[in-house]
Amino acid sequence: MIKLYNTLTRKLESFTPIKKGEAGVYSCGPTVYWNQHIGNMYCYVQWDVLTRLLRWDGLKVKWVMNITDVGHLTSDADEGEDKMEKGALREKTSVWQIADRYIAQFLASMDLLNIIRPDVLCRATEHIAEQIELIKLIEKNGFTYKTKTGLVFDTAKFPDYARFSRLDLKKQFAGSRVEVDPEKRQPWDFLLWVTNQPKHIMQWDSPWGKGFPGWHIECTAMSTKYLGNQFDIHTGGKEHIPVHHTNEIAQAYGAFGRQMANYWLHNEWLTLKDGKMSKSLGNVWTIQDLVKKGFNPLAFRYLALMSHYKQGLVFSWEALEGAQNAYQKLMSLVSGWRSETHSQTIGTDDPEKIQAFRQRFAAKVNRDLCTPDALAIVWEMAKSDLPAPDKLELILDFDQVLGLRLNENCPVFCVPAEVAKLVKEREELRKQGQWAASDQLRQKIEKCGCLVEDTPSGSKVKAK
Repeated sequence: MIKLYNTLTRKLESFTPIKKGEAGVYSCGPTVYWNQHIGNMYCYVQWDVLTRLLRWDGLKVKWVMNITDVGHLTSDADEGEDKMEKGALREKTSVWQIADRYIAQFLASMDLLNIIRPDVLCRATEHIAEQIELIKLIEKNGFTYKTKTGLVFDTAKFPDYARFSRLDLKKQFAGSRVEVDPEKRQPWDFLLWVTNQPKHIMQWDSPWGKGFPGWHIECTAMSTKYLGNQFDIHTGGKEHIPVHHTNEIAQAYGAFGRQMANYWLHNEWLTLKDGKMSKSLGNVWTIQDLVKKGFNPLAFRYLALMSHYKQGLVFSWEALEGAQNAYQKLMSLVSGWRSETHSQTIGTDDPEKIQAFRQRFAAKVNRDLCTPDALAIVWEMAKSDLPAPDKLELILDFDQVLGLRLNENCPVFCVPAEVAKLVKEREELRKQGQWAASDQLRQKIEKCGCLVEDTPSGSKVKAK
């Protein structure tokens, strides 16, 4: 049974889906005004593992992720300029071109990391009508008021507003937004629709005037459009807890009168061993940058799996090199198991041991995605005395959750019949101590395009 740490309750809870055999997952996606760096991609690796695990455990999963291409101001609240417009000014192009450029970079990063594309990847600008309809419902239910800046959500109407983030609002927000809009009844009341920025490039007509949606409304509108008014899991970074997810919960309460998601999962951050990641310091790297430096992008995925999503990851080049070495060694082992499986079978199946490894791996990943412990089980299995066919079967099964492309990176090598015959003859010669004759057969095997490696468990054949 899957257990997940629910930010809503601050407890590790057994996962019980709303609809038996199915799971709906919504993940806060990128704001596409800039490249998504390795810190951003770290969290998407974790949520990819989550959806893979749910599927591995037999659930039919619908994974929805948003693309923010309007409304996310330079603060997570109601301050600053729109990040999309800031990106357009920086690169002297249109907001639409900025969005398309960085959506492409994000999707390319996902593919390099073998992150399965979400079932629904929805852009905020393509769901303006849904956002307006949701705001109208919130307004109809009496949760809004108007100010000079636009239509505002009245948090006083939601008594549990601060409960999710467990913050003292007056200490957290006192004075932070009062000067921006003194008409707000509480500084932490937030905008649903912005109408006081006539120079804003992206604007739409609405019942409250021409303007654009607040950042928070898009996620509530799109998650409930594709997953229903109540769904299973909502994910995001820990930075979303105090403002963005708190406001999403408030909006859902205003519209539907209940909690929108049953489980809220939040990842810790990727940080740097040598200090803060910052564009000004030139240490913000993308997955594409890692590739240019000679790293396999799946080495970064392996490194991410070595950390627990709630602990985060301290990144260093030394750690990435270590992960790449471990990943390459695992790939090599899998390749060897494939060759051995197709050339000869050593030993006999041990069903109890096989099942024990499978159960232990499942126990680790099902306990709040504990991938570091799951990788430890993988290596224990790899070093065990199980025969190659069983190791291969287990690792490819586990890789459905880990997503390391072990099946793709290790193509099947079929030993030619002529070579298999020579290997068998050579083994007999070695048993008889006829070393010169066995070396002659080794040379014949190499002329056939194969290499033979002598190991304690027998001869292994691979492509030359």
